[in-house]
Amino acid sequence: MTGNDKAKQYGVTPQSQDFNEWYNEVVIKADLADYSPVKGAMVVKPYGSALWERIVRWLDDRFKETGHESLLFPTLIPMNFIAREADHVEGFAPELFTVSKIGTEVLDEPYVMRPTSETIIGHMWSGWLNSYRDLPFLHYQWGAVFRAELRTKLFLRTSEFYWHEGHTAHADEQEARGEVMQMLSIYHEFCRDVLALPVVRGEKTASERFAGAVATYSIEGMMRDGKALQSGTSHYLGQNFSRAFNVKFQSREQKEEFAHTTSWAISSRIIGALIMTHGDDKGLMMPPNIAPIQVVIIPVSRKDNVEQMVAEAETLAGELRAQGVRVRVDKREGLSNGFKYNDWELKGIPVRLELGPRDLENGVVVVKNRNADDKETLPRAEAVAGMGARLASIQAHLLQRATDFMLENTVTADTYDEFKAAIEAGKWVRAFHSGDPESEKQIKEETKATIRNEPLDGSEFFAEREEGVCFHTGKPSGYGKRVIFGRQY
Repeated sequence: MTGNDKAKQYGVTPQSQDFNEWYNEVVIKADLADYSPVKGAMVVKPYGSALWERIVRWLDDRFKETGHESLLFPTLIPMNFIAREADHVEGFAPELFTVSKIGTEVLDEPYVMRPTSETIIGHMWSGWLNSYRDLPFLHYQWGAVFRAELRTKLFLRTSEFYWHEGHTAHADEQEARGEVMQMLSIYHEFCRDVLALPVVRGEKTASERFAGAVATYSIEGMMRDGKALQSGTSHYLGQNFSRAFNVKFQSREQKEEFAHTTSWAISSRIIGALIMTHGDDKGLMMPPNIAPIQVVIIPVSRKDNVEQMVAEAETLAGELRAQGVRVRVDKREGLSNGFKYNDWELKGIPVRLELGPRDLENGVVVVKNRNADDKETLPRAEAVAGMGARLASIQAHLLQRATDFMLENTVTADTYDEFKAAIEAGKWVRAFHSGDPESEKQIKEETKATIRNEPLDGSEFFAEREEGVCFHTGKPSGYGKRVIFGRQY
């Protein structure tokens, strides 16, 4: 039996054999989500929901710390709202779900199921805003949005997905742009410190902007197949939506002004990023800071001492919980220890503890880190007291591993031949580009690669300023630095 055969028997298809199939199997076998009877929609299972709840909790706390307030808007939006902002309707028209009947009654005007809420929020703001004293509006909501997808992939591309959408209104451009960058920084902090995801912060090109935005900024992560995943966005909308929905106010100078607005979001596709950044041929590898379960304890018992060993495992779990550790005791009956070990490896639990009768007698516990091959036998008190440091070490290792992978798989190209070879090899490419939309379009058609973003000055990855010549057109660079190209999810 080959290594690949063994991996398939006990877990999932190896990444090197079929990364796409590996991903699909991990999502299903790790009990994160399942396919639903509604085309393009998914069912998020308890383990996946627990992960999403932790994501929501961290972000929600940060939003409130920065002065934002949550609210709730309807799922249905009048069709004419979408049509009021020209770029917005053009960008979203192919993806819209429409509701044209209620019961047997045909509506005079259909509703759309929200693809995003700039329009209906703008409509409401127009009635709430009178004076500069009312500003800024710092609002966000959690919920589901609907965008038709022809080719779906659990978490990454589904026709219904979950997110927060932030919407703010400001008296001037400077304050609005400051908001945009603040939220991008929060997303960066979340990905780096909580999810252990290294991401490149940067500005999108005009062809990649959000429909109706003046400027769009993104965080881009590299998955273990070399593809990019846009993991969050923050948009400066200028006065486009406020003009369309009459969101205006009396300024300090007693002049009538239109508000400057922003929007920003991270969606449930970030779970896909987590899977594809840290997973291996055994399955998931959860960063401890976000893992719903940080430690699993498996009582190793005989038929005559099952209850005793489970009770001892629960006592050990209590000692860990007192240290602030999220812990689960595996009390499932009728399953071999080997099955349980593989199952929890597949689910990516950061640390596994094994406790048997001899371990109990000797005052020790067997410790297995998810990101390591070997087990350790440690005094029980030492294992408990050192668990916080162990989890922090795993977190740091996963971030470093992902960062090293991204840097090792990002190359520089100065000719189109070099560029095409690197893209075909599954790399990101740093290259000078003229900024010509037609050139960008042609490159995408020929290589399936797009400009992921122009890295921001001051960001830790790929932000160096330098001048050069476009590898595709021979014209001077339009950005004052190399931009990042890659194929994307």
